[in-house]
Amino acid sequence: MQTIKALLILILASLLLSFSAHTKTVAQLTQSLPAYSKVYDETRNPFNDATAAIALAQASQRNVIIEIGGNWCTWCHKMDAFLEQNPDIYQTLHKNYVLLKINVSDANENEAFMKSLPPVLGYPHMYVSTSSGKMMLSKDTAELLAGDNYSRTEWIAFLERWHINNNPENLQKLNVP
Repeated sequence: MQTIKALLILILASLLLSFSAHTKTVAQLTQSLPAYSKVYDETRNPFNDATAAIALAQASQRNVIIEIGGNWCTWCHKMDAFLEQNPDIYQTLHKNYVLLKINVSDANENEAFMKSLPPVLGYPHMYVSTSSGKMMLSKDTAELLAGDNYSRTEWIAFLERWHINNNPENLQKLNVP
């Protein structure tokens, strides 16, 4: 009986240390992200941020995910919380994509920038583009839900499908040269 208790304590301690180390990695990753990947900021210039995101995507051989939303958006906060609670998905997102958060709010609708994109269906809304700026996808994030929560399965499939390695196939399906 003592041996089983000791073994359980050892396993729990190991899991706790593993989770702690994994969380630290996510925190370190978050710190290293550009400001435009972390928060919606109505004072930022989306054209400048898009130029910087595309340059980073080219240098790091990643696609760009443009996330449209704002600090007022409940579902934007739910999506951020989902990503924080799923560090493997969060890490995959930032390893394989440059995330560009664009604010839309009453204070700043970023109207000129938004006119350059296909219509938004709801918030948050995402677009995937290549590192050369070719738009491949306009995505209603409701498609990533399972009931009232974001789905791990849907997120993983989304990130895999639009990974840079799949660009030739995705662009061909869209008839984009």
